[in-house]
Amino acid sequence: MLDVYYRLPSVKKLTGLSRTTIYELIREGKFPKPIPIGKRSVAWSEVELMEWQEYRKAVRH
Repeated sequence: MLDVYYRLPSVKKLTGLSRTTIYELIREGKFPKPIPIGKRSVAWSEVELMEWQEYRKAVRH
């Protein structure tokens, strides 16, 4: 199965979170870590982002 990768602007749109909040959550172990895709660029796995969103929905109650 091919995974789709999202760069930061798309991750921000998808989650509604700011760059600062995303990186704070990563440091706290509460958000998927980015995957290096180049010398100075990273992206996030669509599968991991969807799993994170499903988890957030499950724990909101």
